[in-house]
Amino acid sequence: MPDGDTTRQGRTLRSARALREAGLIPPAAEAAAARVAERYAISVTQHVARLIDPADPADPIARQYIPDAAELATAPHEVDDPTADGPFTPVKGVVHRYPDRALLKPLLACPVYCRFCFRREVVGPDGGLLTEAELDAALAWFEATPAVKEAVLTGGDPLMLSPRRLGAILARLAAAPHIETLRIHTRVPVADPGRIDAAMAAALDQDKPVFLAVHANHAREFTAEAQAALACLARAGVPLLGQTVLLRGVNDNAAALEDLFRAMLRARVKPYYLHALDPAPGTARFAVPDADGLALLRALRGRVPGHAIPTFVRERPNGGGKKPVGAP
Repeated sequence: MPDGDTTRQGRTLRSARALREAGLIPPAAEAAAARVAERYAISVTQHVARLIDPADPADPIARQYIPDAAELATAPHEVDDPTADGPFTPVKGVVHRYPDRALLKPLLACPVYCRFCFRREVVGPDGGLLTEAELDAALAWFEATPAVKEAVLTGGDPLMLSPRRLGAILARLAAAPHIETLRIHTRVPVADPGRIDAAMAAALDQDKPVFLAVHANHAREFTAEAQAALACLARAGVPLLGQTVLLRGVNDNAAALEDLFRAMLRARVKPYYLHALDPAPGTARFAVPDADGLALLRALRGRVPGHAIPTFVRERPNGGGKKPVGAP
């Protein structure tokens, strides 16, 4: 595995050695991090690396991205495919769990690899990029499935694609008469904001509405660069939604969530979903009981505007889709 590669914002850190040389882990932790990297990919952009305080052993940004030996311990309730993508994949790159919408996964590469990711068994630097034939077959499936009203691009991170390629995919989906809306799920604006430029904004300008769901878990992720990237998209007319995972040691207190949701609003992002952790292997250290999550949102009522409070959801087992926590 290469130690790093060069992006618009500098060298991305992709190995335990690179993390140690950058001062993000101590020498004593390198061997354990290297063992984790043999199974789960490492990627920390320079933008994210600058947000980490290596002197703070409980740093909430580091906790999201820096490998930990605990990842190699799988709890009894954890499964490789917690959202059951596999059984709902009619063709490669497509997941169809809901009658009226479907996922398109054009690639499995991300700017950063979250230590709690529910697709952590399949994402990585190899990219999982669909071939031209595979992508054509996936898009043809959307065109031939009139029940699908919304196409959701995920992965991996679709904004890792070039603006030209992303725009072409969106345009073909938008041309299907039965597809009414398009949605993209991404970490790029807060993890590698230099990728967001006029060309990327133009790629999102389609004949059908394109919504962007921005994944962020801590207020510090909304740097000046991230806010500028999101402002670029907002001024281009792209509605911005916020997605957050409730994570122990990152945002599992009312003050942290309040700061995060206020940061989202300042960045023109509507807090949309607060996700309960999916039981991917080696993620138990991040788990927060559902009762605690509900209590945190109750504590925010009256402290923040109503539009700053997302819906708390959990993925149901066996591909049952999302359900509000506490709902019958």
